[in-house]
Amino acid sequence: MTFTVEEAKGAFPDEVVTVATTRLVKVPGLERPVALITLDNGHDHTRPNTFGPQGLVSLNAALDKAFEAAPAAIAVTGKPFIFAVGADLSGVESVSDPKLAREIAQTGHDVFRRLTETEIPTFGFINGAVMGGGLELALSCHYRTLSENTAAIAFPEVFLGLFPGWGGTQLLPNLIGPDAAVTVIIENALAQNKMLNVKKTAELGIVDAVFDSADYLEQSLLWLARVVNGEITPERREINRGSEWDAAIARAKSIVDGRTHGASPGATKAVELLELARENDLDRGYAAETDGLAELLMSDVLRAGLYSFNLVNKRAKRPAGAPDKSLARKVNKVGIVGAGLMASQLALLFVRRLKVPVVLTDVDQARVDKGVGYVHDEIDKLLAKKRVSPDGANRLKALVSGSLDKAAFSDADFVIEAVFEELGVKQQVFAELEQHVSPEAILATNTSSLSITAMASKLQHPERVVGFHFFNPVAVLPLLEIVRGERTDDASLATAFSVGKQLKKSSVLVKDASAFVVNRLLLRFLGEVLVTVDEGTPFDVADQALEPLGLPMTPLTLMQLVGPAIALHVGETLHEAFPDRFTVSDNLAKFVKAGKKGVWIWDAQGNQSADPEVVELWTQGDRPSTSEQVRDRALSAIAEEIRIMLDEGVVAEAQDIDLCLILGAGWPFWNGGITPYLDRSGVSERVNGKPFLAPGVASVPAS
Repeated sequence: MTFTVEEAKGAFPDEVVTVATTRLVKVPGLERPVALITLDNGHDHTRPNTFGPQGLVSLNAALDKAFEAAPAAIAVTGKPFIFAVGADLSGVESVSDPKLAREIAQTGHDVFRRLTETEIPTFGFINGAVMGGGLELALSCHYRTLSENTAAIAFPEVFLGLFPGWGGTQLLPNLIGPDAAVTVIIENALAQNKMLNVKKTAELGIVDAVFDSADYLEQSLLWLARVVNGEITPERREINRGSEWDAAIARAKSIVDGRTHGASPGATKAVELLELARENDLDRGYAAETDGLAELLMSDVLRAGLYSFNLVNKRAKRPAGAPDKSLARKVNKVGIVGAGLMASQLALLFVRRLKVPVVLTDVDQARVDKGVGYVHDEIDKLLAKKRVSPDGANRLKALVSGSLDKAAFSDADFVIEAVFEELGVKQQVFAELEQHVSPEAILATNTSSLSITAMASKLQHPERVVGFHFFNPVAVLPLLEIVRGERTDDASLATAFSVGKQLKKSSVLVKDASAFVVNRLLLRFLGEVLVTVDEGTPFDVADQALEPLGLPMTPLTLMQLVGPAIALHVGETLHEAFPDRFTVSDNLAKFVKAGKKGVWIWDAQGNQSADPEVVELWTQGDRPSTSEQVRDRALSAIAEEIRIMLDEGVVAEAQDIDLCLILGAGWPFWNGGITPYLDRSGVSERVNGKPFLAPGVASVPAS
C-alpha cells in the first residue's frame, strides 16, 4: 500500500477519518466466524462516511485483522443509514502535489482490490447511502446485499467532472453489462446526478439480494452463510464483449457529446475507461484509472467541479447576507394571488412542503377552480406514484382552496403574487392586499425583473415586501432569488429565508436591481447572440457558438423554452435600466408580434432547421460573424456584466453568481458555473484586468 499512517495524516490533516473496525461474528451454519468490518466516522447520518488517506489506511488495517482470523467470509458494512459516499472531496481540493494526487488514486485501488482478489468470500452489506468510492468498495466485494430503505445510490463522479477512479469503470460493466454501466456512470450523472432506487439497483444486478431494514444485518449474515455453504449461487449475467459493447460505447459518446460538447475531460475519460473494461483486465484497467485520476486531480477543470460541490452543499445552506434566523416569523397560512400555471405550481409546492392552508384567488371563478383543480390533480398523480399515502393526499387536498375575495387572506402570514409582469398591475394587487392582511404579513412577489422597491413604494408597510423569484419548472429547479427592497426589514427577510428553506429551495440574497441575477445574465448573453444574427450571422452558427461551454441548451433553444414574449419583455426592462449594454432587437419584436414561438422546427426524423417563416421576417445585415467571434462577444459581455453586478453589490461575491447559474439555469456543475470558466479561459483578465476568483479557488493551489 502507498500511504503509511504518518504520510496519511500529513496528506489530509483535517480529514474526518472513517475508522474501519473488525469484529468476529458467529453465524449459524458456519463453523468459522465471519470477519465483519464496520465503517464509522463517529458522526451521525448527516456526516456520511468518506475515504481520505487516513480512512484508507484504517480500512487496510481492518483487512489485515480480518485476514489474520482466517474467517469463513469477510463482510463490510457502514454505520446506521450510511455505507460510504466516496472520496473525501474536502481534502482533494487542497492537493497541490502531483505525487500526492497519484498516491491517492493508487491507494484506493490497493486497498479495495484486496477484497476482490482474496479466495475468502467477500461481501458488501450496503446498509444505507452508497455513492462513488463507497459503491466501488462494494463492487470490489464478491457479493452484495442492500437495505430496502437505502435512499441514495449513485456514481456522481462524472457530474462533478471526475470519473469513478477506484475500480468503478472496470468492475461495473463486467458485472451488469456495458449498456447498463453507461446509464449508471454517465447518463444518470449527466442528468443532474440522477440516483438509482433500490428496485432498479437490484434489477440491474448491482446487488444480489435486498433485505428489510429492520433486521438487515441479521438477514444479510444468514444469506452470507447460505452462499458460503453453496446453498445459494447468485446469478451473474453473461457479458457480450462484441456488438453490445460497441453499441454501449457509441451511446456513451453520443451522451457525452450531446451534454458536454467535449468540455468535460472527466466524462470523456469515463468513456475511454469503459471501452478499456471490455478486456476485463484489472491490471490494465486499474492502471489506466490511476493515471487518469492522477492527471485529473491536478486539473483546474476538476477543481471547478469541486468548487460547485462546495457551493451547493455548503454555501447554499448558509446564504450570504441572510438575517439571523431567530427573527423569522412562523407561517401558518399562505395566500397566492393568481391561479394560472405558475401560481398553481406555487400552491402545490407550498402545500406539500409547509402543510398549511393555501388559498388562491383570481379574477373569476373559472380560473380559481382551474387552479385548485390543477393542484388536486397533481396530488392525485403523487398518490398514484405512491409518493403520498391516501390519507396524506386527502389532507393536502383539503388544505387547498380558492376564493374571489381577497378577504380570504385576512389571517394569512405569507401572500405571494404571481400575476401579469407589469409594475402597475402588481402595485394595484399589493394595495388591495394591504386592505385585508395584517401589518406583519409578508407580501412576496414572484417578479422576474421588476423593482421590489417600486412595487412597495405606495404601501403603508413597504418594509414587509420581498422578492421571492422562483424558476420554472418550480418543482425541479432548486434556486430561489430572495430580493431585498430598499425598505425591506430584517424580520420580513428572515421569514422569507425560513420559508425558502422549508420549501427545500436554495436561497440567494439579491439586491433590488433589474432582472436580479439569472435573467440579467441570460438576457445579456442572449442579447449578444441576437445582435450577431441581426448583423448577418446564420442562425445555426450563432446558436452553436457557445457549445464549448457545455451549456444545457443553446441560446435560441433557451429563448424558445422561456418564451420569446417573456424574453422580449425582460429585455425591454433591462434596456430601460441599462441602455448602453442591453439592446432590444427589432427582429425579436417582429418575431413576437408574428406569434412565433421559436426559431427552430424539427422534422419527423428529429432533424433541426430554421423555420422558413422566421427566416423570411428576420431582417439580417451583411456582417456575419464566425462561431469563435460570437462566442468571444458573448463571453466578454457576460464577464463585463458580472463585474458590474459585483461592483453594484447585486450579490455578495462571485460565488453567488455561480450558485445562481448552476441552480437556476442548470449551468454545468463540472464547469463551476461561469466565473471559473471565464478565469481559466483568460476572458476575465482580458475584459476586467483581473480574475473573479482568488488563486486556488476553483483552481489548483500553488505548491
